[in-house]
Amino acid sequence: MAQERENPEHQESVLQAFPKRERIKHLLIGSPKAVTSTIHYLQAVGYANVGDWSPLLPADNPDEVMSILIRQIFTA
Repeated sequence: MAQERENPEHQESVLQAFPKRERIKHLLIGSPKAVTSTIHYLQAVGYANVGDWSPLLPADNPDEVMSILIRQIFTA
């Protein structure tokens, strides 16, 4: 499956099928443990690599942090 995504012919067919791309932002806010656990879970299920997320940043609540993931998705 990963090889298929790297294949230029596959990428071109995806671009033709979904010519519009849109940015989507995922924001996790919670305790450092909860945010880190969620990031690792999302990697385990194949959604996003740990390194794709921003470092943990302070949130408004002193007991919380946040991390953001920005991805490009194809839209019809």
